[in-house]
Amino acid sequence: MQLFYTPHISGKQAIFQGEEARHCAQVLRKQAGDPIQFVDGKGNWYEGIIESISKKECYISIQKEIESYTKRACHIHLAIAPTKNIARLEWFLEKATEIGIDQISPIKCARSERKVIKNERLNKILISAMKQSLKATLPQLEELKTFKQWLSELPDTDEQRFIAHCIEEEKEHLKEKYKPGQNVLLMIGPEGDFTKEEVTMAAKKGFLPVTLGESRLRTETAGIVGTHILNLLNS
Repeated sequence: MQLFYTPHISGKQAIFQGEEARHCAQVLRKQAGDPIQFVDGKGNWYEGIIESISKKECYISIQKEIESYTKRACHIHLAIAPTKNIARLEWFLEKATEIGIDQISPIKCARSERKVIKNERLNKILISAMKQSLKATLPQLEELKTFKQWLSELPDTDEQRFIAHCIEEEKEHLKEKYKPGQNVLLMIGPEGDFTKEEVTMAAKKGFLPVTLGESRLRTETAGIVGTHILNLLNS
C-alpha cells in the first residue's frame, strides 16, 4: 500500500506538494482518476481520487475520511537527550514512530555531547516512518532546549512523569509504576546519564525515578524500550 501525507486539506479537497507530489507523479506515475490514500498527521485517514497531477502539485478529491485512525486514548511523550552520533537519534525517531509516540522533546543535559540538531531533516524521518508503519499521527518534534529551560517551561498537568536513570537508589520498573490509560511523560538521559542535580530538579516537577531493566542501555535503546513498554501496557 502506498500511503501519502499532507497537512493541506480543505473541505473535500487535499493538495500534495513538494516531495509528495513529485513521488506521486514521477516515481509512481499516478494519473488523474487514480485512487489514493493519505493521512493528515493529526490522526485522520483519507481515501480519494486524483483530480489533477504534476510534479509540483497534486489535487485530490476526498471520497472517505476515517477520523482518529488507530488513535490511543492516552498521550505518550518522551524527552530524550540527542546522541553524539546523530544516526542513533534518527534510528530512535524512526522506530519510536513505528511503535507509537505522540511527542518528542530533545533536551540538552549537563553531560550531553550533542548540542545541535536539525529538526527539518528529523521531521522528514518522522513522516517517512509514519507512512511506512501505516499510522495517521505524526509525532510532534519539539525544538532542542537545555534541561533547565525545558523543565522550567513544563506546564502543570495530570500526566504521569518518570525519569529513567542509572544512579544507585531505590527504583521500581516503569511497567510497575505506570498506570495504563493515562497520559505519560518519560525522560531519557544522555550517554553519561543525568546528574544528581538534574534528577533532583526533575523530582521537584513530579518525575518519579524508574528502571527499564537490569541491563545498562544506550540512550536510543532506552528510548525504544520505554516507548515499547508504554505502548504494550496500553494495548
